[in-house]
Amino acid sequence: MKKLFFILLSSVCIAQQTDQYKQILLSKQLGKEVRFYSNGYGIISEAGKSTIVDSLGVVTATFPYKSEISRLAKDRFILKAKEGTNNGKIALIDSKGNQLIPLDKFKFRTWENKSRLIYSKNGKDSFYDFNGKEIIPSSDQIEFGNESRLFVKKGKDWKLYDFDGQLVSDREFDDNLRFYKGRVYIYTGVKEGEVIDYNGRTISSISNHYIDGIVSYPFLVTKNIAKDKYGIVDSNENTLAEEIYDQAFVGTEYIYLKKENTVSIFSKKDKKVYPTEFGYVNHLFGGLFRTVPDTKNPKVAIIRTSGEIVLPQEYDDVDALKISGENFVYLRKNGEETLLDKNLKNVLDEGYDIERIFSNYLILKKENVFYRFSPKDREYKELSNIVSIKPFVLLPGIIYKGKENKYGMIDEKGDEIIPSVYDDIITFLSANEVVVKKGNKFGVTNNRNEPLKEVIYDSYSSDRKGLKLMKGKSSEYLYFTHSEDKTGW
Repeated sequence: MKKLFFILLSSVCIAQQTDQYKQILLSKQLGKEVRFYSNGYGIISEAGKSTIVDSLGVVTATFPYKSEISRLAKDRFILKAKEGTNNGKIALIDSKGNQLIPLDKFKFRTWENKSRLIYSKNGKDSFYDFNGKEIIPSSDQIEFGNESRLFVKKGKDWKLYDFDGQLVSDREFDDNLRFYKGRVYIYTGVKEGEVIDYNGRTISSISNHYIDGIVSYPFLVTKNIAKDKYGIVDSNENTLAEEIYDQAFVGTEYIYLKKENTVSIFSKKDKKVYPTEFGYVNHLFGGLFRTVPDTKNPKVAIIRTSGEIVLPQEYDDVDALKISGENFVYLRKNGEETLLDKNLKNVLDEGYDIERIFSNYLILKKENVFYRFSPKDREYKELSNIVSIKPFVLLPGIIYKGKENKYGMIDEKGDEIIPSVYDDIITFLSANEVVVKKGNKFGVTNNRNEPLKEVIYDSYSSDRKGLKLMKGKSSEYLYFTHSEDKTGW
């Protein structure tokens, strides 16, 4: 039985150079290894010293002492001095080496994709932007609350600020907090508490329940501590599910309540609990659920929120897919695969086998001929050059063997990415790079057909970080870059 891979693939511009390829071109141009190239700048480290180069290979920043440079943002870097009177000091610098926060012995913390940092020195914290402007002056302690809020401690109490240094609430807190989707729960007593928004305002008060979680607000999971049982209340503390359940699992649209050997489904939309006869279920879409195989029955069924069985418990696999923005159901039973639309109607004509599923198209096979299929408009396009498809390829593309008995790569549309001129192509999990083979020699390209390493190496090995390429007694190492597109299974 073949194993089917579902692959998400976004469109790429083949003409645009990737950062890794630009990095390799710069390294050849300069005769020095350029690392961490992105957003127009790379870093060169040699003889213990680090420099910054731009996209033309021009050195834009260099330093007279041993140093280490790491990227913080597009054109912002952290410089660490490693000798002399500045040894151990760090600075925030721009691409030209200007010190925006001067060299000193401090520590810093940032929030991902936010141009702000907490500066810590001598037991005090300050808050800066990436231009070196001090936004919040020296305080006893500063902590991130979320991507737009800070807790600042002066004395014994904490207060809430935004990233521009503005006080957003006069309320004083006993501790710093972490907001989830702009909310946090504070215990104020036994079975008492408040849901606080990210402006410090109380949006719900609880007086008679122990709250176990608010991630599904305005629906809150409660817990009877003495009985170790779970229930649900709304933001006004109205009981929606009694505390009689052994476990509670929160989903986007539903909360799953386990009691003994069966699961009940709480619908946030209906504000109602629906019992089922199954041990557990996963939501597919539109109020349809797949059951989970267990020791009693290894097969899978599809049910509705109400518990109604719409497809019997006789499938080996059931999964939800979104193709071209529309919902579909994939079924596998006794080695046969089927694709259903949102109304559970068959999408494929008879005789077609599913080979690959992408975000917009399927690759099908019928009577040894391969086709690209669009579920949205039900169009079949023959892929005449493909003789076979290489199995178990973990990459957003298809490695195929053409009529000339050589390997290449196509994308989900059936368009050629890598021409079929190689004796083999080897892929790696989630990596953009592939090893290509001609005769007994190996090289490396990526899924844009950019030649990263010439086909001149005798052998190679891989680890989770990259590839080691051997030629005679010498070797080179190439780091993987990882695609944002992920293989499902």
